[in-house]
Amino acid sequence: MLGEYPIKGRRASEIAADIERAVGSGHLPPGSALPPLRELAGGLGVNPNTVAAAYRLLRDRGVIETAGRKGSRVRPRPVTTPRDEVRIPVPPGARDLSDGNPDPALLPALGPALAAAAGGEPVLYGHPTADPGLLALARASFEADGAPPGALAVCSGSLDTIERALTVRLRPGDPVAVEDPGWGSLLDLLAALGLRPVPVRMDDEGPLPVEVANALALGARCLIVTSRAQNPTGAALGAARAAALREVIAAHPDILLVEDDHGHGMVDLPFQSLAAGPDGVPLTDHRLLVRSAAKAYGPDLRLSVAVGDEDTVGRVLGRQRLAAGWVSHLLQRTVAELWRTDAAPVAEVAAAYRGRRDALLSALAARGIAARGRSGLNVWVPVPDETAAVAGLVQRGWVPAPGARFRLHSAPGLRLTVATLEAAEAVRLAEDVAEVLAAGRGGSRPV
Repeated sequence: MLGEYPIKGRRASEIAADIERAVGSGHLPPGSALPPLRELAGGLGVNPNTVAAAYRLLRDRGVIETAGRKGSRVRPRPVTTPRDEVRIPVPPGARDLSDGNPDPALLPALGPALAAAAGGEPVLYGHPTADPGLLALARASFEADGAPPGALAVCSGSLDTIERALTVRLRPGDPVAVEDPGWGSLLDLLAALGLRPVPVRMDDEGPLPVEVANALALGARCLIVTSRAQNPTGAALGAARAAALREVIAAHPDILLVEDDHGHGMVDLPFQSLAAGPDGVPLTDHRLLVRSAAKAYGPDLRLSVAVGDEDTVGRVLGRQRLAAGWVSHLLQRTVAELWRTDAAPVAEVAAAYRGRRDALLSALAARGIAARGRSGLNVWVPVPDETAAVAGLVQRGWVPAPGARFRLHSAPGLRLTVATLEAAEAVRLAEDVAEVLAAGRGGSRPV
């Protein structure tokens, strides 16, 4: 028994499945303590080793966490409750700044590219899984940006690529160094794979080198870094920060280095590779640089290209063959045509997003609010109390994304997607943010 919920099962798999169903249904909410092994084993009439095996399955699935003598608890955010479900209803007439979407007006028209893609020969079983035209464009792009040469992969988006890499290189329980605050879907993925996130603090230029060094010294077997347009803060690696991080990484050649450059195609800040030293020699044995089409060409184009060492890419493609097989060549040819024809000019798209970020950042700064947003679609606003700040903004017609979606141990904040925010709206939004924060302090707003 756990409260009013009777855990059932005779085998480890049955006990684990019953507990996971209870978590998914809400009968065992996040934070619930599970019975000690011997107590549950006695109640079920099974060997304590059976319960231990069930708890191990749940831990590897990311459903529970164990802390030695403190026992086992349902994770604060188990895999059955993804972070992106922490959403605020959008009242009629309110402005939704929580979705993280690009501006549809800046996305390219797909009709011509789709028509060109449809004109190719049909792809049948046994044909090459990647379109040669797309591979050529990707290889040239990676080479131009200083990434070390390697094998190429085409997968269904950044998260799909990263998941396959983590699956083939790590084991449940392995620690992974991740940005904090960071991409909520990635944090959910780590939990689903039974991996343990090691939070790394960051500023506008990305992860702090001392934080990365500490995480790797503690045994992190993988480091995941967002190169540009970091979600949720908009951080982007500068040359000096990248050089400092390369020094740290060079001391740990056995880790898996994952560089997520989903901002490619809509950010004009130069890409800073962490994978190789000044001589071009890779710093780690296993690495992967991933670029997605989602932000530049549209989220429905579920496609990414990646370059990495032969072994990691070979394992990623091997797992892909056993599952999806390959990414649709119609989709691959469409993305290649958009890329080849510069259907969404990077300079124009990046300038538009930069102008919208800068308008809000300037308006906030004029009111004494130090927000962040060096690149990409979002601005991060530190707040003392997320719940109060969200409620206050919703009352004023703005719906932000609560920082809880993205945080592990970092301070509270709000993510504001500014992809479609006009300059006049930015001024009004900054005014409302200032009023909400002043109300939370119980005083007048800063001047």
